[in-house]
Amino acid sequence: MAFEKVRPRKVSAIAAEQIVEAIQRGDYPVSSKLPSEFELAEQMGVSRPSIREALSALQAMSIIESRPGSGNYVLRKPSSSEESDTVHLIESETGCLEVMEARGVLEPPIVALVAQKAPAECIAELKAQIDDMRKHAAEDNFDLYFEADKKFHIALADAAGNALVRSAVAPLLETMDQRVYREFTRHYYLKNVDDLQHVVDLHHEILDAIEAKDETTAFAKTVEHWDRMREIWEA
Repeated sequence: MAFEKVRPRKVSAIAAEQIVEAIQRGDYPVSSKLPSEFELAEQMGVSRPSIREALSALQAMSIIESRPGSGNYVLRKPSSSEESDTVHLIESETGCLEVMEARGVLEPPIVALVAQKAPAECIAELKAQIDDMRKHAAEDNFDLYFEADKKFHIALADAAGNALVRSAVAPLLETMDQRVYREFTRHYYLKNVDDLQHVVDLHHEILDAIEAKDETTAFAKTVEHWDRMREIWEA
């Protein structure tokens, strides 16, 4: 008899699976409100970050929607295939915490290197992306803001002027296109205009430090960016 390989599973995938099953059973009909993150974490015996990742996957699948200041609501009853699709989405993507840890470790020294060189043509490109970020933040247009944000970080990697650095950081920047990470960022880190504008200001402070060739401040401000995101993740 053939046996299937036993593979470790992400806690967030198991949590998402349970929420989908509860919706399918009719425990939470369409338009009803799900329990709070705290209640879900308590009932399942898992951390709130795991619940946030699970909810972000369900938002990416358009099974639930987050209403700021109110909670998470069921949009539709998922099919059995969508249950496995949701689990596969989480299992196939890099975890949000892994993304934050990796970028928090690698990006600050890259930014310090850019500040050391401060190439004028690269500074112009960084300024252009920040202008776009500020414009889209004022419009509360998350999707366009996020695209400009990604371009800013790509421009930072290019400004290092080192092909090995660029190739090393490229996979990290591609995680910005992952659906679960994007939804987490949308609903937790950049959930309103004030959050968007605050993060734009932080990016501008990073650019100011680069332009001043202030490696120490450039490094510290990049660390602050990722520390802030980690704090929201762990709250």
